[in-house]
Amino acid sequence: MENLVLQQVNKTFGHGLNQVQALQGVDFIANRGELTLILGPSGSGKSTLLTILGGLQRPTKGKVLINGQDISRLTGKEADRFRLDHIGFVLQSYNLVPYLTVKEQFALVDKVKKTENLSPAAMDGYLERLGITQLLDKYPGELSGGQTQRVAIARALYADPDFILADEPTAALDSERVAEVGQLFQEIARRENKAVVVVTHDLRLKEDADRIYELVDGRIKGSN
Repeated sequence: MENLVLQQVNKTFGHGLNQVQALQGVDFIANRGELTLILGPSGSGKSTLLTILGGLQRPTKGKVLINGQDISRLTGKEADRFRLDHIGFVLQSYNLVPYLTVKEQFALVDKVKKTENLSPAAMDGYLERLGITQLLDKYPGELSGGQTQRVAIARALYADPDFILADEPTAALDSERVAEVGQLFQEIARRENKAVVVVTHDLRLKEDADRIYELVDGRIKGSN
């Protein structure tokens, strides 16, 4: 089943002479059980596309369908609830709370989403796989860029979302960690039947992808 679909999505910012067409006529499919890459250079519209996929922004035109539901028509509160229950974000800004330890970042998820998060055993497996078990008592300010990125990935996984949307999740990682994260995303997609979408310019992730799109100047093409 096609679980995450964009139909002729356009996104425009500004007005008149200041108008910018960020996305133009984008058609896109991400299926459960697959790792989908959206490749493109900086400024191509990748981050805009990802936030529209996750309901953080509304398209100017077109539809955003998740499990057949057009989430662009949800009210603000409905969209917030939908994201909390179904979508895990890994954003470039990481969005870790600076005054909470790594362990407390996960406890915060429990306060917001009280049920259906990962079991301690399952989460321990991800922490070990990502190499951050020893960082649980550290604060974000004490972490390197690569460590912070891996913690952000773990926090997104902890809520056990149906869809994982990641924006440049390997930007601060060396090649060994890139390979581990790519394999982990692929395994999660296939083993747990989730749709995982990664927007990136990191070509090292291509070998783990089931489906690849290219986004250039707001236009998307093809998938393998």
